[in-house]
Amino acid sequence: MDATSTFEPLVADPRKRLTLFFFLMAAMFMAVLDNQIVSTALPTIVGEFGELERFAWIGSAYLLAVSAVMPVYGKLGDLFGRKYVMIVAITIFTLGSAVCGLAISMNTLIAARVLQGFGGGGVMVSIFSVTADLFEPRERARYQSYISLVFMASGAIGPVLGGTMSDLFGWRSIFLINLPIGLIVIAGLVFMLPYRKPARKPKIDYAGAVLLALTTTSLVLAADGAQLFGSLLAPQTVSLVVFAALCAMAWVFVERRAPEPIIPLSLFGNSTFTLFLIISIASGSIAIGMVNYFAFFLQTTTGLSPSLAGLLFILLTGGIVGGSLFTGRLISITGRYKYLSVTSLTLSAIAFALLTQVHAGTPVIIIGLLMLMHGVGIGIGQQLPIIGVQNAAGSRDVGAATGSVSLARMAGASIAISAYGAIIAANLPHNAGSIPGVSNIGELTPKMMAALPEEARRMLADSYAAAFTPLFLTATCIALFGLLMAMLLKPVQLPGAGAAKKLEPAVAEAAE
Repeated sequence: MDATSTFEPLVADPRKRLTLFFFLMAAMFMAVLDNQIVSTALPTIVGEFGELERFAWIGSAYLLAVSAVMPVYGKLGDLFGRKYVMIVAITIFTLGSAVCGLAISMNTLIAARVLQGFGGGGVMVSIFSVTADLFEPRERARYQSYISLVFMASGAIGPVLGGTMSDLFGWRSIFLINLPIGLIVIAGLVFMLPYRKPARKPKIDYAGAVLLALTTTSLVLAADGAQLFGSLLAPQTVSLVVFAALCAMAWVFVERRAPEPIIPLSLFGNSTFTLFLIISIASGSIAIGMVNYFAFFLQTTTGLSPSLAGLLFILLTGGIVGGSLFTGRLISITGRYKYLSVTSLTLSAIAFALLTQVHAGTPVIIIGLLMLMHGVGIGIGQQLPIIGVQNAAGSRDVGAATGSVSLARMAGASIAISAYGAIIAANLPHNAGSIPGVSNIGELTPKMMAALPEEARRMLADSYAAAFTPLFLTATCIALFGLLMAMLLKPVQLPGAGAAKKLEPAVAEAAE
């Protein structure tokens, strides 16, 4: 990492290192399961609370909170050590899960999702930062592919489990299931995760953290301006964009003078770091940001129940798992990642372009195969930004670099979720009187849809299919933009175990 230092793993004993790694994967499973398990239950939640126009906020509130705190947690780990920062994050997440399970209204649920996000952001960043402390660069790629496997396994189980639990026990159970998992993970990390005290004196950049959070929050709220204020060009929306720009400029001013900036501005002088930030925004938009809408699309246009829609997610998740494992092993052998990033975004762009041609009568197997193609694309590219920036940054900034990429991915997902929701709402018919038996589309649950007459179900499916076409077209454009950025990456080769385990050569090769 630094030019004068060699890599020293946080845990020297290989067996203890693997045991600790299993606890890290359990923590990742818990944090990611929460985002995935809710997807197939969302129509049921909307059916109970109503307020379809706020449907997107169940997901985006969580991701917004995650985005706001990720770089803060990354920096806190660099300054105070990873152990206690990670345990605090898991504790906050577990408490948030309990509050979600007790929500009494849409507002309460959204607020509880914010609390969950404050913990979830720390969990996701800390896991990748601890992994960077445990394994050398090429070996790290292989183990991060295992983390991606757990990430996607929770994605596969999540929709199925969410739909099944929602059908059998009610949607509240999908949040309460996090409680025993969280307690087990906390207990395991207390005893298994070593504490490595950083050598430098902690100096927290409070002003930088607040300004960065305000910038991210304002942009996400502006993206949802059509729902919040009636138009993306409404005065309130424009004001939020202007406020975000002012906060961003103030943040740059503060970071230049902060002794320990949340995100060191020197990182932006490295083309690998900057390009991967942009790629992460794009990948977050088309991967994480699309999960809930795939579930919504399947249930509204194909008539699948929450449980069956969750089962179809296995194709998407299977593609992600296969792509991720293949990528991890390939990078551990070759040390190269640029061509993989290009391949990843190409597959996703093709899949979304084909989805724009899907209609209500399209066979489910065709939709499943397109989800599989998109899944392979996500899997190939999922770990590349973190691997790239961790090896482009110095050892003292690994947490900040990891948090920055994670922030970019989650911010992209948050903005995309709000934008996708606005697209769906704008293209659905506001007057459902022409559909027999339907007075308000926004209040229909999957069970209510299944009980409609055949003609009404067909008309409803056609309406939703037409609303989703511009959404998939938007995702196609985002994937193509990310592809352009991937083609600009430098052909960096990661150092291997035999390269004296020094990371400075990778830094020099990646720098402008």
